Amino acid sequence: MIVPLTPLMFLRRTAKLYPDKLAVVCGEHRFSYSQFNKRVHQLSWSLKNLEVHSGMVVAYLSRNCHRLLEGYYGVIQIGAILLPVNVRLTPTDLVFILNDSSATVLFLEQEFVPEIEKIRKKLKTVKHFIVLNDISRRTWLQSLNYEQQLNKSITDPFPDQIKDENSVAELFYTSGTTAKPKGVMLTHRNLYLHAQSVVWAHQNQDSDVQLHTIPLFHANAWGVTHSITLVGGTHVMVSKFRPTKIFQLIEKEKITSFNLVPTMASMLLTSAGISKDFPTLRLIHLGGSTVPTEMVEQLESAFGCSCSCGYGLTETSPVLTISIIKSHLKEDSSAHYKRAAMTGIELPGNEVRVVDENGIDVIQNGKMIGEIITRSNLVMKGYWNLPEETAEAIKEGWFYTGDLATVDPEGYLMIVDRKKDIIIRGGENISSLEVEKTLVTHPAILECAVIAVPSKKWGETPKAFVVIRPNQKVSKQELKFYCRRKLATYKIPSSFEIVRSLPKGVTGKIQKKILRLFHQGNP
Repeated sequence: MIVPLTPLMFLRRTAKLYPDKLAVVCGEHRFSYSQFNKRVHQLSWSLKNLEVHSGMVVAYLSRNCHRLLEGYYGVIQIGAILLPVNVRLTPTDLVFILNDSSATVLFLEQEFVPEIEKIRKKLKTVKHFIVLNDISRRTWLQSLNYEQQLNKSITDPFPDQIKDENSVAELFYTSGTTAKPKGVMLTHRNLYLHAQSVVWAHQNQDSDVQLHTIPLFHANAWGVTHSITLVGGTHVMVSKFRPTKIFQLIEKEKITSFNLVPTMASMLLTSAGISKDFPTLRLIHLGGSTVPTEMVEQLESAFGCSCSCGYGLTETSPVLTISIIKSHLKEDSSAHYKRAAMTGIELPGNEVRVVDENGIDVIQNGKMIGEIITRSNLVMKGYWNLPEETAEAIKEGWFYTGDLATVDPEGYLMIVDRKKDIIIRGGENISSLEVEKTLVTHPAILECAVIAVPSKKWGETPKAFVVIRPNQKVSKQELKFYCRRKLATYKIPSSFEIVRSLPKGVTGKIQKKILRLFHQGNP
């Protein structure tokens, strides 16, 4: 008999082999794997009592919390589909996503009750609104809260429901920066094999204590919910990213690893708490966007641990590549940091290619640019109720990412740009990411974004929007001179715009579309 692959197998194994081991730390709450497993079963029985069946969607509007982590197992255990919703979404996007997914149940934290109250009459399919933490006033919420729902349920193991490993387990919506958000369907098989790949890449063990610094609704975070459980490690939840709190938890809980996006890394590196020693830390993993070599060096120096970078998408579960250093390539000094900051090599279970416009693999010389495509056990089942968009993204079994990269002779990828963000100046291709990575090495710059703007002479040229660090000053002329020392002449931005902040989407990505519109209004 073939047993369906599902991440539920991870929790079952760990609860059996490590029943008394600390599974989750969340504020004052501390649960062993035995206790956590019982709560997961209670959640499953509770959902069954609410008449939630296989294939139905259960949504969560929650910051990082042990209750959301329980949903990653309790929801899919009954064959239902888990939908973690970004807490920074606009009311319009919330209505769209909850209606588009046909969500039946919405678990939400108390702080989001007022927002949902404003839009609840527009929600066509949600039958049950359940508050995850206590509420002081009921208003329109007549149902029991989360803990009351669990207390009504038994703790007996919920019977196996998963018969098809290719059934949808989790649903995540893309940021929708260029169109309506699209629901990405990830299967039990996707999630099981993704966790196995990440454990191999990060060499996870039962001694690992993972700090969940990135929201679990974000592509750079949700995979860890399975990989750490797989090995019997400990999950430490943090609801909001504050450097002081991060440093306290690393020290108190003896954290061994956590994930960051570059913006978070910059916040930590400029915080006073960075001067402490963190002897238990062994790994910081960076994702979300390309990382300057200097940032990797600074993180490893400040925290005294290894730092890796990776690449992936919501549609690929998410991690495709990680900058694992091959044993014969281990180098010292700047060469090591340069390699560690690369997009990396493909994880087991993935086939990754970089192809030109004719679908032919580019030469592996670290210079020739092509689009990343992948054929993988980790590629999504498709977009929710969007067969045409699915067919456009997945062609003859290959998923086209829309990301441009080079490949070096050792097979290491390096992201160059999004396909739509490449700048063509007088026939020369310019990577906006390369220019951005150069600019952020300037000590006065906090963050920046580079876009293409029209040019009568060259067709288009780069323009840089920069945010200056507090208590720092720098002129546009100084920035141009700085670029002249580090970039080819044709790559130097033709203009610089110093701004207070950059527009960002709900996932924290800089929205270059808005910057292009801003430039059109202010040429």
